Amino acid sequence: MHIAIIMDGNGRWAVKQGLPRTMGHRAGVLAVEECVRAAANLNVTDLTLYAFSTENWKRPRPEISALFRLFNGYFKNKARELKKEEVSVRFIGRRDKLSRAVLKTMHEVETLTKGGARLILNIGIDYGGRDEILRTTNKLIDGVLAGKILQSDVDENLFSKYTDLSFNRSDPDLIIRTGGDRRLSNFMLWHAAYSEIEFSDALWPDFDKSHLAASIESLKSKNRRFGGLDHNNIEPTKRQAAAINKIDSFSENRVSKYT
Repeated sequence: MHIAIIMDGNGRWAVKQGLPRTMGHRAGVLAVEECVRAAANLNVTDLTLYAFSTENWKRPRPEISALFRLFNGYFKNKARELKKEEVSVRFIGRRDKLSRAVLKTMHEVETLTKGGARLILNIGIDYGGRDEILRTTNKLIDGVLAGKILQSDVDENLFSKYTDLSFNRSDPDLIIRTGGDRRLSNFMLWHAAYSEIEFSDALWPDFDKSHLAASIESLKSKNRRFGGLDHNNIEPTKRQAAAINKIDSFSENRVSKYT
């Protein structure tokens, strides 16, 4: 089961508490830690977190610096614990705008936790869904021009293998957005084609394991057909059969009227 989360509401949570926005991000880190532990215990195989979007560079510079300090500090302190818990960390998104210090931390964490089989933890850093599609398209174009890929071989399956989730993992089964807004905000656009989507009014620092467990239980109750039919419920009910007969009778009467 793959769960993806748009972690929204840190700043508003801080304002409600009468605290600086940066304190909201600190509280958000604690929510991340609880969510990762809960996901592993709830049989989630993949957890993707939207940590910093391509649009987040528009925020005030001090806030961006504080976010990356939190990022560096968290992963330096928790990398060995994540390895011990068999959590494999992977970073998705572009990397050309990130500092050397951040890139170094990312490389160290990915290397240390590689092979963790209990949970795949994808962290979106400078990630945007449109940007991912553009980067993937350009990689495929380069491959075709270099003669490494046949243009006729380019299809959805091949495209998926060149995206940021190119390591043979499934698309998200469920995308959760906290904070009350009802939009995807450029997250997982290629991968969200058949994802269930849940919008939670809880601000991210308030989103805990009970929220995650409830979301997963709700997902399990859904009949996901992926554009097909429910093979357990193909036969029409008595009421449906009666309606079908009525329509057939109506159609026959219309035909006979004009013949």
